[in-house]
Amino acid sequence: MKFNKLMTAVAVAAAAFAFTAQAADEAAPKRLTGGGSNIMYVITPSHSNPFFKTESDVAVATAKELGYEVKAVSHDDSPVKQSELFETAISDRAAAIICDNAGADATVAAVQRAYDNNIPTFLIDREINEQGIAVAQIVANNYQGAKGAAEVFVEAMEEEGEYAELFGIDSDTNAQTRSTAFHEVIDQYPDMKLVAVQTANWDQNLAYQKMETILQSFPNLKGVISGNDNMAVGAAAAAKAAGKQLYIIGVDGSNDARDQILSGDMTATAMQPAALIAEMAVRQADQYLKTGTTGKPEKQLIDCEIITIDNAKQLDNFSLKK
Repeated sequence: MKFNKLMTAVAVAAAAFAFTAQAADEAAPKRLTGGGSNIMYVITPSHSNPFFKTESDVAVATAKELGYEVKAVSHDDSPVKQSELFETAISDRAAAIICDNAGADATVAAVQRAYDNNIPTFLIDREINEQGIAVAQIVANNYQGAKGAAEVFVEAMEEEGEYAELFGIDSDTNAQTRSTAFHEVIDQYPDMKLVAVQTANWDQNLAYQKMETILQSFPNLKGVISGNDNMAVGAAAAAKAAGKQLYIIGVDGSNDARDQILSGDMTATAMQPAALIAEMAVRQADQYLKTGTTGKPEKQLIDCEIITIDNAKQLDNFSLKK
């Protein structure tokens, strides 16, 4: 009887061990070995924006340096086009995909399809609302950068006056993150009055048009907070055309913003290290394909640098020259 009880206990323990091992195996991330080719896809928004062009150029150069064939394409912030490009990458049996995505929710299905086809995706600049299907999500610390720029803005505004906000693309998590961070700083000052909020979709020309209208409606406007540098540069041009001197901040760290800061037509920007992030993604993709790990967590935040008149001359192509 004791022997039977012992054997039963052993069997139960073995079953429990097997179940635990199976559960651990199912919980462990699947290693993706690539589609079988030596092609690395780089998928970004339009290269007409210098930020995205820098991302693409650096990613392409790094991948070629590491021995990959590279296909660099743009989804133009269209989830439909992005989905088609992912399908093309899958058909090409891509080794890996580097992607600055077209929407936090809209991109999940595309990354999942790549995952299901054994192709690892490395996201840069913008996160998606899902974890465990991209190998890495490497983004600038937009919250930290926008807060830093807002602090400069408040000081320049002397803690009072009317200001407007230019908002980016609604579906982009960066737009909301930056706006939230701006207001966490600015809303502490009761004499600073937000009088207008306009969505300008990250676009310089659209921001110019929106700013023209805002300036006509609010002649006492003193400043502008902008979700990116493209819109900030558009706002600065509209203000200059109207003969107004405004305090304007952005986020990105473009050469155009640098020039506007040096000329006195912008106040500050938060430089996202686009070049560094793109290079990191490609090198991590290469390491992952070779070893099965990046040695890093999936979510990786890279701090921004605050650019003002004091250091603007050091800024070049989203890098700060020391």
